[in-house]
Amino acid sequence: MASSFVPRAIFPYHESLPRSYFLGHHAAGLSKMKTMLSSIDLVIECRDYRIPLTSRNPLFEASLSGRQRLIVYTKRDLGSTGKEKDGQREEIIRHWHAPTHVLFSDHRDKRDVRRILNFAKSHATHTNSLAGMRMLVVGMPNVGKSSLLNALRMIGVGKGKAAYTGAQPGITRKITTGVKIVEGTKDSEGVYLVDTPGVFIPYVPNAESMLKLALCGSVKDTIVPPTILADYLLYHLNLQSPDFYASYHPPTNEISDFLEAAARKMGRLRKGGIPDLGGTALWIIQRWRDGQMGRFVLDEVMEGGLEMKKEEEEESFCGSINQARKMEKEKKRARVRARHLDGG
Repeated sequence: MASSFVPRAIFPYHESLPRSYFLGHHAAGLSKMKTMLSSIDLVIECRDYRIPLTSRNPLFEASLSGRQRLIVYTKRDLGSTGKEKDGQREEIIRHWHAPTHVLFSDHRDKRDVRRILNFAKSHATHTNSLAGMRMLVVGMPNVGKSSLLNALRMIGVGKGKAAYTGAQPGITRKITTGVKIVEGTKDSEGVYLVDTPGVFIPYVPNAESMLKLALCGSVKDTIVPPTILADYLLYHLNLQSPDFYASYHPPTNEISDFLEAAARKMGRLRKGGIPDLGGTALWIIQRWRDGQMGRFVLDEVMEGGLEMKKEEEEESFCGSINQARKMEKEKKRARVRARHLDGG
């Protein structure tokens, strides 16, 4: 890092940022999960390793209680560097959830997948059901639920993909039938995993949380302006190391300078040689999501962090649904006013 360069200490949050991505199929999926709970033996909740606090959805705590839970932190390979501090971070996260079981997973690492399979098999032996064991996998949009299901199926029973996956949220919109991930025995039909649509929270009261969720792909890339999202990424890259983008531009806090340099270097130009800043912003963001521009965690992981998060939620989440409804009513009023003006 250049000695004269000083990264921004805080990010200038935009109050105009959207604070909701709670869609119709999210509500329908959550309602269906509740009705299925009596036939479910284990709930696997997926959270994103890069945002262990922000990818927590309180709706699951309220709606899916009463069943044993396994929390799996997915995409570990995108936030872990294999250094000692990763182990320390993971130990703190385990303490957050004790006595609930916690596992960390890179779906491409067969050892991680087998740990989850072994947990499922162990749980199944204590279930003693001739009909087999049924597990429900839940989580925020695009945290890797379907990828986990496919990996478990491949390692568990040697079969290919059973669930569609993609870079954008919303690929899974309906709850699937159970997919076998552990073969049966003479005493049981095996273990089945039920995939579900990702469920967002009704309202995000914290602007930074919305930026983190958008940066990690939990909302569609059209929801938050890509240049703002790229600026938030630049803010974090500078806090970690400007070396992550040194091939495009020297250390800078100016997102327009960074995007223009990257666009010219990659030839992402519009007619007349004008840099395509929006397209370049999306390209840079995707490179970070793929682990090609630094691997780090966006949330601060510390002792007591989960309790602090819960206290924050208690203060803000009670009114979140009402706030979301209020926003929807305002949109409807605006549409009515617009129609009235058009007809006047």
